[in-house]
Amino acid sequence: MAAAVEQAYATIRDGIVSGAYRPGAHLTAQGLATASGISRTPVREAMRRLHSEGLIQFIPHRGAFVTHLDDRDVFKIYDLRVVLEGFAAETAASEATPSQIEGLEALTFEMLEAIEHPPSPDVDRITRINTAFHKLVFAAADNARLEAALASIVEVPLQLRTFRRYGPAEFMRSVNQHFELVEALRARDGIWARSVMVSHILAGRNALLRGIEPQED
Repeated sequence: MAAAVEQAYATIRDGIVSGAYRPGAHLTAQGLATASGISRTPVREAMRRLHSEGLIQFIPHRGAFVTHLDDRDVFKIYDLRVVLEGFAAETAASEATPSQIEGLEALTFEMLEAIEHPPSPDVDRITRINTAFHKLVFAAADNARLEAALASIVEVPLQLRTFRRYGPAEFMRSVNQHFELVEALRARDGIWARSVMVSHILAGRNALLRGIEPQED
């Protein structure tokens, strides 16, 4: 059952992120089960998980629909990320342990390998590594409340959407910003670390905004 739920979750999520299920599309458990070849019970569980992540919304008496993300939503999310992650990076410059900095560097080399070695960038793997990198920056800031606040706004599906819009140059810019952030932390330069993180987040925001279609009135 758990494996079927994971398969259904990945299939539906990828359909949403890739645009196969477009914003506002009506999703039914029966239709998704037929399309994926997975029974309705794990599909329903996967839909509940996607709802909790904000990719699907349930509307009473109407059903499930792919969430429409407009530019105002993106700006609100990323405005918070700029403030909180910028602060986390600046704080990490003074609080990070040497082993945490080494861990961040190792993750950056792993991300570089995921970008360069496959025939095309392995987006799912890059997303996992990127998430681990940012979580380690939060941990290095050594502030449990900040870490909890960031966990609620740094959404993996949103990162996946962003990376699916990246080309080779954008992937390399992202990984190079990770390397620069590691150097700023190693130098214990909080202002440098904050500026790198802010630039990194804004670049991701702008890539995501390019892929958002205007909502019809």
